[in-house]
Amino acid sequence: MSRRWGPLAGLLAAHTVSLTGNMLTLIALPLYVLAETGSPAATGLAGAFATAPVVLGGAFGGVLVDRIGYRRASVLADLVSGVTVAAVPLLHATVGLPFPALLGLVFVSGLLDTPGQTARIALLPEAATAAGVPIERAIGWFEATERGARLIGAPVAGLLVSALGALPVLAVDAVTFAVSALAVAVLVPASLRPSAAADVPSAGYWRDFAAGLRFLAREPLLRAMVLLVLVTNLFDATKSNVLMPVVAARDLGGAAAFGLLVGAMGGGALVGSLVFSAVGHRLPRRATFVTAFAVAGAPPFWALAAAPPLPVIAAVCVVSGLAAGAINPLIGAVKLERVPATMRARVYGVIGAGAWAAMPVGALGAGLAADRFGTTATLVAVGAGYLLVVLTPLLGGPWRDLRRPAPAEQPEPARSPTPAATGAE
Repeated sequence: MSRRWGPLAGLLAAHTVSLTGNMLTLIALPLYVLAETGSPAATGLAGAFATAPVVLGGAFGGVLVDRIGYRRASVLADLVSGVTVAAVPLLHATVGLPFPALLGLVFVSGLLDTPGQTARIALLPEAATAAGVPIERAIGWFEATERGARLIGAPVAGLLVSALGALPVLAVDAVTFAVSALAVAVLVPASLRPSAAADVPSAGYWRDFAAGLRFLAREPLLRAMVLLVLVTNLFDATKSNVLMPVVAARDLGGAAAFGLLVGAMGGGALVGSLVFSAVGHRLPRRATFVTAFAVAGAPPFWALAAAPPLPVIAAVCVVSGLAAGAINPLIGAVKLERVPATMRARVYGVIGAGAWAAMPVGALGAGLAADRFGTTATLVAVGAGYLLVVLTPLLGGPWRDLRRPAPAEQPEPARSPTPAATGAE
């Protein structure tokens, strides 16, 4: 069978460009809000409005992605996000941009972000098959694109914000969404879809949505993963949306330092993802999962709290990133082993929404805590909580199932407990 690299290349390229644009916004938006308001609390509020729609879009958008088709959903999500991001600098430069209007645009921009990413992930197994690539390797490459986006996008955004200001960087982000949509539209054929989904009718939006929830409710390991990642993402939101930009602006030199730290974490994670894709199948899953989370989680918080020179904090971020590079490929492999092909978008959407659900609270709470208790105390406390949470898989329970299944235990990819949506396009 001949190999077709176009679909896999299109998905990887679109994911890289889209997430690089997200990194631009990650750096530019909080610094723009800080410059306009001077308030960590306002910065936290903007972070909450940026993450809340990601949760809602993931929870309720997965069924729509299954129904309208993965390829079409990816393109549509990028186009809508690009228009709303472009509106921020355009309105600021013309009629003005009040803070409530900024929050509204940020909210709408993030609403389709998770469904767009979910659509690309849902196409990954078929694209890997077309290219003749093992799914584990494709997952490693896909996760590496996210890490590479952090490595490239964050430092570039920091330099651009320092040189040009935050608003031009947001304009560049709008262009990246258009490029991502074009890559999928041109390189991913309409015929690429899970073969098992071709003849499966939809039972209606709410029944399909409920089917995804029921499936997740019957999977103890996936439920435990969602709960753990929900809490760790809450902690991560305090760092990326509030505490790190505040420390960078106050103590480390501003936007360039912020971009350097995010890029250091992303660069380490890129290498970690590639290393894991090569050797991960030989490693014990639970021990690897706990070790990676422990090294990736608390050290950056404590390094920021200790306030050593910038190169020391950057080195800590690199090491943490190396460990973080193993986490998402491992979780991705477990999801592919357990979620039927006909339900990928809705189940992945629910999982993603659950994992992101507390991030708005983390961003908002970090801003309030920094105002009330100071950034140092907040960083120390959040780092300690992070470490305690990520050690819980050692207690056993459903985490005992975090192992590589034998071939006989692999689920049939086409099985579905209820009628599912077509996902065709």
